[in-house]
Amino acid sequence: MFTLVVAFFSCNNPTPPPMENSNAKTEWVKTYFAHFNKHDWEKMAAMYTEVADFKDPSLGNGIVKQTREQTIKKYTELNQLFPDLHDEVVAIYPSGEKHIVVEFISTGTAPDQTKFELPICTIFTIENGLITKDYTYYDNFSGE
Repeated sequence: MFTLVVAFFSCNNPTPPPMENSNAKTEWVKTYFAHFNKHDWEKMAAMYTEVADFKDPSLGNGIVKQTREQTIKKYTELNQLFPDLHDEVVAIYPSGEKHIVVEFISTGTAPDQTKFELPICTIFTIENGLITKDYTYYDNFSGE
């Protein structure tokens, strides 16, 4: 019975184990982006603390605090605009005990069939297995 209970909670826990080495950090990143690419916003948001700090051009200037619910809402709305939203990890750079830098390409197609491809770099700060800071950088200017 104990094994069954442990197995049940292990399968339902979206939080990866603490990251003690670069392999654990790589696995953590794979889990995060697997949730993203499945559009499982609840599981992805569960990888954040209840309130996390964000730097993201889509949220404005400076650091913005966001709850898990706000993160789910943001990505649900983005997914409605781009139903085939997908991120492809290019490189993972573990940095110290608490940080992971991830370089990736985000792609998608709008309802008018307009496609986008956006190179992005995110610095995650992880404490106790959860994201406390998500600092995302990309060129939000589409001047031609």
